[in-house]
Amino acid sequence: MRLPGIDAGRLVRGHYSDAYFLNAARILARLARSGALHRGASPALREEVRGLETFRPGDAEVEMQFFARRRPRYVAAGIDLALGLLRDGVRHGADAGRGPAKRPNLRVLAIADGDLAHPLEPVLVVRGRYRDFAHLETPLLGVLTRASRVATNVYEALLAARGKPILFFPARFDLPQTQVVDGYAYRVALAAHARATGTAVAPCISTDAQGMLWGGKGTGTTAHAYILCHLGDTAEAMAAFCRHLPLSVQRVALVDTTNDCVGESVRAARRLFDEHLRHLRAGRADLARRFILHGVRADTAASLRDRSVPPSRDPRLERGVTPALVRLIRDALDHVPSTLALGGRWRRVAGDYFRSIRIIATGGFDPEKIRFFEARRAPVDIYGIGSCFLRGPASDFTADVVRVKIGSRYAIVAKTGRGPRRNPRLRPVSLS
Repeated sequence: MRLPGIDAGRLVRGHYSDAYFLNAARILARLARSGALHRGASPALREEVRGLETFRPGDAEVEMQFFARRRPRYVAAGIDLALGLLRDGVRHGADAGRGPAKRPNLRVLAIADGDLAHPLEPVLVVRGRYRDFAHLETPLLGVLTRASRVATNVYEALLAARGKPILFFPARFDLPQTQVVDGYAYRVALAAHARATGTAVAPCISTDAQGMLWGGKGTGTTAHAYILCHLGDTAEAMAAFCRHLPLSVQRVALVDTTNDCVGESVRAARRLFDEHLRHLRAGRADLARRFILHGVRADTAASLRDRSVPPSRDPRLERGVTPALVRLIRDALDHVPSTLALGGRWRRVAGDYFRSIRIIATGGFDPEKIRFFEARRAPVDIYGIGSCFLRGPASDFTADVVRVKIGSRYAIVAKTGRGPRRNPRLRPVSLS
């Protein structure tokens, strides 16, 4: 899988690489051209080997293992993107200056994207002449770190939400260029969660860029700015939304603009239901579907107490979106049909309409806050999360040389405290 926006020529030339990797490759290439032999000591060599007298550092073939330390485990993501970088970025230079250019002979092992990995466990292993791929260490570590961090954070949120959908809203908190990798990591996390729990959660991303690598399309709710263009009249804003946007766009009302989530939810739902019912009674089912309200989204700022929420000594129960606020919204929507002068079929239609309106909770959510809501059985149907997907515990990746080919075999050569590690899930990967 290729990462959009990466120029293959610049990748090969080291444009995305830390300079010290480029310096190492240049030195090794010059040593190879001169045929220099190793004449120093071997303090990092941990076993007896033959052939040291003919070992040429410039042509050193190594085994490099890529791993992270996040505990207690993490979702390994970015593997396919890393393999794409290896396919496109390995240098095809002259073989130590003694012959025509040829494709470097790399052996690659990798686990599958979305596998759960443990600290220090290798998820990618590359064997080959170091100077051919030294310049790729920086972009390889970068894509593995970023994708695994986002995927793991999404996975933890899904576990906390007990399989409820998670809206993916981090795009506004980082550079636009990150959206492709972040959206890909989100999709990897959904698949990992489905394998681990048997529960498939439908994806919901906010930008088309986030779905670029897997065909997803951006969707969303409504914005405060849009409602304020209607002078704060949420019901009027949603009526226009329904009239002018196709049925493929879900109707979700943002209901905290006036700090009255319960009132705005009921007013918007009543307004759209009146239109829905009018078209149904006239036999215009297609038009009636335009005015189905799929959900309401509460996004009260953490510094505010919604006018319907009672005071509390615990700010988690009073300010921002709270379990009590969500319950009040649910109760109010479910109560609306009993206030309508309807009977028979139309009363049943009203009951189904208002009960099917889902509640979306957003605003400062992370796995801990989701667990808080779930423990109190707050009737949230969907959680929306943004910047917390980009934070969380360190998911930094490291790459270590753990073996060097001396003579005919790969011998253990590693820095102090490191060494080769096994992962039975590693499988050979072809770069052709």
